[in-house]
Amino acid sequence: MELEHKSMWASKKLNLEWDVAANLRVAHLNEIDKFWYHDYTSSSLYKEKMKYLHEKYIHNKEFKEGDLVPLFNSRLQMFLGKLKSKWNGPFEVVNITPFGALDSKNKNDEVFRVNGHRVKHYLGKVDNGHIVAVLHFK
Repeated sequence: MELEHKSMWASKKLNLEWDVAANLRVAHLNEIDKFWYHDYTSSSLYKEKMKYLHEKYIHNKEFKEGDLVPLFNSRLQMFLGKLKSKWNGPFEVVNITPFGALDSKNKNDEVFRVNGHRVKHYLGKVDNGHIVAVLHFK
């Protein structure tokens, strides 16, 4: 605003047409507002598209009793080793708590509780308690 005032004062002093200069300045300010509005709408569209693409790959983990789940072993992250599996299991889901924790049962029928964020759906074949083929984890 200070620069605008100085430019208008200079145009008055030089006897230039002050009204034309003021109208031109207002027109420029309106164009800048249009550009800002366009940029704002473009950025909001971009954010919506990125949110859609991100959420498209999020899978809901809804477990039922009797499902087989592998358990993520976070302690193995500290040790090096390419062939060490970070997933143990599969374990059978016995009970589900309202806050997302699962009661799981291992091969020895020992029941333990784990956080629901540490398990995935198991996609493999199990025959008489033995793993026949591991396809992949979803």
